[in-house]
Amino acid sequence: MPKLINRLSPRFVTTVTDPGRYADGGNLYLHVDPSGAKRWVFKFQWHGRPKEMGLGPLRSVPLASARQAAASARETVAGGLNPVEERAKARRSAPLFGEFADRYIDDQEAGWRSAKHISQWRYSVEIDAEKLRRLPVDKITTDDVLAVLKPIWAVKPETAKRCRGRIEKILDAAKARGFRTGENPAAWKGHLALMLPTPPKLTRGHLPAMSAEDLASFMSKLRHRPASSARALEFTILTAVRSNEALGARWCEFDFAKRIWTVPAERMKGKRDHRVPLSVAAIALLEEVRTQTESVMATAPAAADFVFLRRPTHERLSGMAMEMLLRRMSVTDVCVHGFRSTFRDWAGEQTNFPREIVEMSLAHLVGSEVERAYRRGDALERRREVMDRWAAFALGETVEKMAA
Repeated sequence: MPKLINRLSPRFVTTVTDPGRYADGGNLYLHVDPSGAKRWVFKFQWHGRPKEMGLGPLRSVPLASARQAAASARETVAGGLNPVEERAKARRSAPLFGEFADRYIDDQEAGWRSAKHISQWRYSVEIDAEKLRRLPVDKITTDDVLAVLKPIWAVKPETAKRCRGRIEKILDAAKARGFRTGENPAAWKGHLALMLPTPPKLTRGHLPAMSAEDLASFMSKLRHRPASSARALEFTILTAVRSNEALGARWCEFDFAKRIWTVPAERMKGKRDHRVPLSVAAIALLEEVRTQTESVMATAPAAADFVFLRRPTHERLSGMAMEMLLRRMSVTDVCVHGFRSTFRDWAGEQTNFPREIVEMSLAHLVGSEVERAYRRGDALERRREVMDRWAAFALGETVEKMAA
């Protein structure tokens, strides 16, 4: 009994040269033009009349993808819809990759606990995959994905590997939403694995950090930049907190009289409130920012709830704002989180502060579970000494001069 479907073989479709139409079954045909060009055609009946829908040329749509597209078209016809019209509707409404990727991250980030993970995703789609952002998701091809990956594949293999995986997930989501059909051009197995060398396995090390000796010079340059992201980064460094803790800071969290910032548990990695003793320099920076946002507070008090706002839209700064600022400053070998490592290196190598006080300044858990159960305080005043000395060091000043 002859096969009714999947009649053609991959070898046949690549070697056949005689002009004509060759049935694969299920209304799928390979059309070979007299010129030798090959393309896929899906035939169907619509209101009693024969119709055709092109599924693309063989060079970009392999046999497996054509079968998948034909199966999807058969389902559309069985559901009482014209696949040609439905595809046209989908193409008209297909969003740009950048828009869809941003929405995808917004939808997923509630399930991602780590702010660093969210920041890395945004960096991938905003910076690494910048060439895709203005392309409709249904138009992205393998060549487009390779144009993103090839420049960084050998020099930044771990970054490239993660970027590829994130593009693949975003395009899979676009397909699930009906914006794409066919195979995923960012798929690795059986696809990009045949075009790119296997990335080397890297030994995981520390996050890239600035040396303590270079910090004062960097802070001086940062101070001369007027952007809101510069003030946010300056504050993040002075307080040695994580990015999401600083970017999510609200005015109601600060006690200026006592020089204390209480970061609520929901923004802390350890899911417990964390009191940050503020240096004189940190207070001065906050006063400067508050003065600059007084007009916003008067006209849009809800927007001004956050300390660090994007200008001129008065929206909260994005998770990538400080990372992108570093790139604009041509600081490419340091990440924002790495400044916490700079603080730790400074405290361990250039001060005599007890290790547990330094670790508590970074909001790290110290001691065993039993020890923590018996510890009632958070050593706030001891940590205040640490942060005052750190601010003076970072700004190239002395504690006495800053306090004057």
